[in-house]
Amino acid sequence: MAEKIEFKKIREFGEIIGDTFLFIRQNFKPLMKAFLYLCGIFILGGILTMIMTQLQVGDMQENFRNSYNFSGESVWSRLSKFVIQYLFMMMFMMLSYTSVYVTVLSYVALYIQKGNVAPNVEEVWSYYKYYFFRMFGSGIVISIFLVFCFACCFFPGVYVFPAVSIMSVIMVIENASLGYSFNRSFKLLRNEWWATAGVLIVVSIITYACTLLVQLPATIIAMVSAFTHAEQRITKTYAIVASISQYLSQIFLIIPILAATLIYFNLVERKESTGLLDRIDGLGKGPEQFNSTPEEY
Repeated sequence: MAEKIEFKKIREFGEIIGDTFLFIRQNFKPLMKAFLYLCGIFILGGILTMIMTQLQVGDMQENFRNSYNFSGESVWSRLSKFVIQYLFMMMFMMLSYTSVYVTVLSYVALYIQKGNVAPNVEEVWSYYKYYFFRMFGSGIVISIFLVFCFACCFFPGVYVFPAVSIMSVIMVIENASLGYSFNRSFKLLRNEWWATAGVLIVVSIITYACTLLVQLPATIIAMVSAFTHAEQRITKTYAIVASISQYLSQIFLIIPILAATLIYFNLVERKESTGLLDRIDGLGKGPEQFNSTPEEY
């Protein structure tokens, strides 16, 4: 049996990627259980709102082509309905992404706290409900900041991307504010930018490839529809399959989140050696009993 993953240690490039998938394999069942319980409602809501939005777009395209029932009143009513559905779709998308991040990071925080033992859903929920709204608000701010940096000649966005990737990790693992996490991420990355960026690029490529594989059925349906339904670009089948596959592919977000967590601990150990100091301090001591009652915040 493989040894349990120890987060607080120095890792090289390949070890970070390898241990990311090893952790998923070792914790697959409890991690997936927490994922389904805590993220399922937002994923389901996102699928439904995306299906309705895509079908609404298809209806609007059909009406434009046929000039059917296109009075001034119907134009505004259809547009307002589309805007409302689109806003709901975006809201569920942000909620589902936040939920995935909070679930995985809460799981890892508890895993470390319990001495490399998988937590149950109730324990993850105790952290989840504390961090969710903080992460949701911070995620909006971070996204705006990242878009602004990419808009500034692209290169500023590339430069800050590694730091942005570990900000959420710092917020949960260290129970930190957004401002503290922002400053600490750049301090940890000092003289380690290239190695960190390299790992993130490889992990992003792997995640993207997995996502394309899940979304392949929708792509095939779109190609078939392009040849057999030239006048109807968005069919009901495509809307349903594309929406389901897009949200199911969010499960692969676990890969970059775990990789960013391992990167964070790698940077901390290289600069502060906190894990080594903890192991030295724990020599000759028995493992402490983990408090089964989740801490209330």
